[in-house]
Amino acid sequence: MNRINTLFTKKRENIFSLYFCAGASGADATADIIRTLERRGVDMIEVGIPFSDPMADGPVIQEAATKALRNGMTLRRLFSQLEDIRPAVSIPLVLMGYLNPIMQYGFEAFCRKCQEVGVDGVIIPDLPFADYLAEYKAIASRYDVKVIMLITPETSEERIRLIDENTEGFIYMVSSAATTGAQSSFDSRKEYFRRIADMRLRNPRMIGFGISNRDTLQTARAHAAGTIIGSKFVTLLDEAEGDAEKAMDRLLETLEVETL
Repeated sequence: MNRINTLFTKKRENIFSLYFCAGASGADATADIIRTLERRGVDMIEVGIPFSDPMADGPVIQEAATKALRNGMTLRRLFSQLEDIRPAVSIPLVLMGYLNPIMQYGFEAFCRKCQEVGVDGVIIPDLPFADYLAEYKAIASRYDVKVIMLITPETSEERIRLIDENTEGFIYMVSSAATTGAQSSFDSRKEYFRRIADMRLRNPRMIGFGISNRDTLQTARAHAAGTIIGSKFVTLLDEAEGDAEKAMDRLLETLEVETL
C-alpha cells in the first residue's frame, strides 16, 4: 500500500505535514532536513521542486525557489539526493512542483523515478484536471504515484466530487483562493471548511495555505484530517540558516504546542 494511504488509515486526525523548498537551505541539505523532520514527529513531508515562475506561491516560497535555483537545485539533483532516503525515512514524501520542469524530465520518467526513490505523491498546481484524466492518470497509477489535487472555496461541488472519484491519497484544501502565505485567522473560512466536510468525500482532506499560529492550526484541525504548513516553516528555516531542528523548535513555539 502506498505510504500516503497507510498514513491516513492509521491516523485519522491531527496529521501534520510540512513543506520546504529543496535547495533553498543549501544545495545538498534536502536529505538532512527530511530526516530531521521525521525525527521531530512530522507525519508527511512536501518537498518543493524550485521553479522560476511559481504562480500559486506567495513571496516567501517564491524567494525560497529563487535561492534554490541560485544554489543549483534541479529536479535531477533532487532525485539524486533522495536515492538513499528510504532506509532512513518511513513517512510519506510528496513532491510539489510545476508542470514545466516535470514535462522537461518526461512525465513517465518522472513517475518511474518517484517509484524508484520512494516518493509517494506529487502536487502539480498548474496541471489541468481534464489533462490529468486524459493523459496522466493512467501513467501515475502504473507507478503508484498519487496525484494530489487542490480545491479552493471557489471550486464547484461537481468538480470536487469528480476530483474525489478520480484521485487517491488526499485532497488538498486550499484555505483561500489567494497565494500561499501566513494568515492570522480562519474565521471567514469556517463555512467553507464545514461545507466540504458535509460532502462526506471518499478521500481524506488536508488544509493548507495560511496556517501560521495556534488559532489557524486548531481551526484547520477541527475541519480536516490534518494540516500542511509551508510559508511559515520556510521562513523559520531561513531564519535558522537551514537548521531544521531550530526551525522546528520555533515552529512549535509559534503554534503554541509542545509536540505534534
